[in-house]
Amino acid sequence: MSDHLDRFTSAHPDRYAIEREIGRGGMATVYLAIDQQHDRPVALKALHPELTSTVTADRFLREIAVTARLAHPHILPLIDSGEINGVLYYVAPYVEGGSLREMLVTKGKLTLDDTLKIVREVADALDYAHRQHLVHRDIKPENILMQEGHAVVADFGIVRALNAAAGDQLTQTGALLGTAAYMSPEQAGGEHDVDGRSDVYALGCMVYEMLAGQPPFTGPSVQAIITKRFTEPAPHLSETVEGTPRWVDEAVSCSLAKEPSDRFATAGEFVRALAAPDTATAEDSTEQGPPDKSIAVLPFVNMSPNPENEYFSDGLTEELIDALSNVEGLSVVSRTSAFRFKGQREDIRKIGQELNVATLLEGTVRHAGNRLRATAQLVSVSDGYQLWSEKYDRSLEDVFAVQEEIAQAIVQKLKIKLVGEEETRLVKQHTEVLQAYDLYLKGRFFWYKRSDQGFMRATDHFEGAVAQDPKYALAYAGLADAYALVGIAEYGIRPPAEVMPKAKEAARRAIELDPSLAEAHTTLAHMAAFYDWDWDAADEAFRHAVELNKDYPMSHHWNALYLAAMGRHEEALAAENRALALDPLSLIINKNVGTILYYARRYDDAVSQYLRTLELDPAFVRTHYYLGLAYEQLGLAERAVAEFQKATELSGGNTVCSALLAHAYAAAGDEDRAREVRDDLIAARQGGGRHVPAFNIALAYLGLGDIDEAFNWLNSALDERSSWLVSLNVEPLFDTIRADPRFAQLIEGVGLPS
Repeated sequence: MSDHLDRFTSAHPDRYAIEREIGRGGMATVYLAIDQQHDRPVALKALHPELTSTVTADRFLREIAVTARLAHPHILPLIDSGEINGVLYYVAPYVEGGSLREMLVTKGKLTLDDTLKIVREVADALDYAHRQHLVHRDIKPENILMQEGHAVVADFGIVRALNAAAGDQLTQTGALLGTAAYMSPEQAGGEHDVDGRSDVYALGCMVYEMLAGQPPFTGPSVQAIITKRFTEPAPHLSETVEGTPRWVDEAVSCSLAKEPSDRFATAGEFVRALAAPDTATAEDSTEQGPPDKSIAVLPFVNMSPNPENEYFSDGLTEELIDALSNVEGLSVVSRTSAFRFKGQREDIRKIGQELNVATLLEGTVRHAGNRLRATAQLVSVSDGYQLWSEKYDRSLEDVFAVQEEIAQAIVQKLKIKLVGEEETRLVKQHTEVLQAYDLYLKGRFFWYKRSDQGFMRATDHFEGAVAQDPKYALAYAGLADAYALVGIAEYGIRPPAEVMPKAKEAARRAIELDPSLAEAHTTLAHMAAFYDWDWDAADEAFRHAVELNKDYPMSHHWNALYLAAMGRHEEALAAENRALALDPLSLIINKNVGTILYYARRYDDAVSQYLRTLELDPAFVRTHYYLGLAYEQLGLAERAVAEFQKATELSGGNTVCSALLAHAYAAAGDEDRAREVRDDLIAARQGGGRHVPAFNIALAYLGLGDIDEAFNWLNSALDERSSWLVSLNVEPLFDTIRADPRFAQLIEGVGLPS
């Protein structure tokens, strides 16, 4: 053991017990150590003395703390760092599977299929980190660890932290951080401000080596390798590996381009080019521009004296979105995606680019007493210029006329020719009772909050709307939607038998009044699948809902959930991706793409999708607890616990989150806490103060291995008609009891194919 490690262990004897050296690189020596506080093996990496002499310790530790925030299944987490007696160190979990380097030493080279599997996982980690504005700078086989057959990227951000902490001193001393065989030309040239394309270059070198058995550039010294990189073209893989597919050869060559602008923009693009012959190269991989006739209606700003009138400005926005969505030839961003920018002060052009539209409509609304004042302006995304604007000062009774005038003005300005019924009116007036319309807008406002209290208030307002106008079809559709989500298991607000029949009744009444309402047909299809368990009726109803309005995202979304529960995963993904194309920033739709992947046992892909969804909104509860489910199936019990704890906290103690937390506690070996949560759930159910679904208690018993009690509660869930039971055939949590004869009886009770 080196002298500087002796200084470390003598000053820190109670935390880490060093067992042996297990590796040595250009920046650090790696030791297998025992974390005595948690009784677990770890990899402790001590920076070489020649580096620490040029590094400001405090700055290094501040910079490396940024890396500790990375949370991805293919990135090795940083669990500790510090400085003791002049020794800078950082600590990561110990991975027994060895590194990709060890795999290459053993096998020499890998097959294309094995290479693609590893590269796909590494690229997913890189894309995630690059979105956090972090570049690895030292991608190489030694830093790719193989954890139970999966690739995990180690040492993320270490080179960056050293560069930042050393300033110009490393350059002045001639030190070059990184590994010559994999270093991009710009990094080898001493540039500090490199971007993700530098990692793409290193990944290309690594792919070349995995397939050819050696890196693309070799030489007797670091300087010789770097000189070749600047003076010689990158060798073609096909020249070394006979039978290399053309598209693989082209993709690797593109990744090794000397100029960053000639490479793939992302690691994900590189992987797609490797995998498919028809995938575009970096030269033509830029996204197509938005359609000329495309628009996003941004949430109108409430300028009323009363902030509670926000429901009215939101409602006006939604009505305009609905009206314009019916114009043939006009592409309109859905409500959910447009409302992601509510209250934000971002540049118009940036918003338009993110939503991929050519024009944006924005405006203000002032609703006071019986007066309505509104402004609207149509803006070109390409240059930010205003194409049209207008002010309206009317009585409240003219609200539909104002909506119509705005919609017609947009159509005329964008030079869209109206056909058929569009020629007469764009805004469909579903009621002539202004008070009913006002209550309907309030109902939708609270429904979109997707909270327990929000759903209950939405129900009250929709009930009020249909009381004011018993022929208001859209209000009945809203009421059906509210009751449907109040009774669904993911929220668990009210017993299904109490509210689901009301949802069906409201949807049927809406259809009687207006048979063309896709919203109501979608709710009926949802009822057929997740409450009636009538699979043929659900199939037919979903098809009919989609036929009525192919651009209604929720019909595709609910259909995808039904298809996934039936085990029809490819169809489910196609349906959910259609919903995502219509509503790209919807949290629930983005989350659900991950859920389908989870049901298909594609856990790594599911985790990646959940993490992307959390980038849209880190506080979205259901993404956290579904991410926890995927982590649990990957054997990452501690990460699962953390996600369920977060979900429980964000939801204010939702019993679904609590039940999953109990299950994860048990999986992590903390049975005492699992029993504590289970007992709290039972006490809450017996207390009667809130609805606690039987299914949730079954999950807690299942995690604890009490199979008899789990089946008792699952049978109670069957009596309650829990919508969770629709997924019995595909939910991995039930794998532990799938062979039990009582499970077959459950399947029969739900009517699922055995």
